[in-house]
Amino acid sequence: MNRFSLIAGAAGTLLLLFVAIPVIRMILAADPAILAKTMAEPGVVASIFLTLKCAFFATMVCALFGIPLAFILARRDFFGKSIVSGIIDLPVMIPHTAAGIALLMVFGKRFFIGKAFAHAGIGFVGTEAGISLAMAFVSLPFLVNSARDGFSAIDPRLERVAETLGASASRTFFSISLPLAFRPILSGLIMMWARGISEFGAVIILAYHPMTAPVLIWERFTSFGLAYARPVAVLLILICLVIFSVLRFIGKQQRDA
Repeated sequence: MNRFSLIAGAAGTLLLLFVAIPVIRMILAADPAILAKTMAEPGVVASIFLTLKCAFFATMVCALFGIPLAFILARRDFFGKSIVSGIIDLPVMIPHTAAGIALLMVFGKRFFIGKAFAHAGIGFVGTEAGISLAMAFVSLPFLVNSARDGFSAIDPRLERVAETLGASASRTFFSISLPLAFRPILSGLIMMWARGISEFGAVIILAYHPMTAPVLIWERFTSFGLAYARPVAVLLILICLVIFSVLRFIGKQQRDA
């Protein structure tokens, strides 16, 4: 192994330890008895299930709109394309509490969009829909950017051949482009879901109740201290670790198939 590989490996190891040590330390410090008791609390179970469900719903809805947008960004040149790309990346750059306030000003009952949804029986303040909305806003860039990179990596000649053989644009998309970009899209879906699960700032502004797991952890930490917040945090980490390990394994199996 050459010197550069050793240096790169050492640098990568330090970064890996930077991420892994705090998580491992928190998991190992958890009392199994307290963790088991926490798992039996209906409020904790409900908050974790709510978090997973809202993040999943946000991801699936955004996939319907984000994947076609990613395809357009990868395949078409148009005036203002860089502005569109910048808008997509904006949620990553702004503070998420500010994102929550921005969403509240638009989807609250004082703005016409919020009023229109309210008349249709859909509210976003203090509802599961509001939680999903906040999660979608902050995590959408992960899906769109990953899908765009996946579409960009496809040789356009494959799509043109399908079209010259009589396939419509939609059929070419669903039979050629989408399957070939499946792995980056799946990675983007997983990352978007993961980012949605971890969201706190935008959610707490738009929908403090019902409590998601990150909000519950913060509420217990500020009200009762570390001893009460840590078991919920450890439980959420373990559940997410299992879920994402399974998803990554499935993705790997499909890649190797």
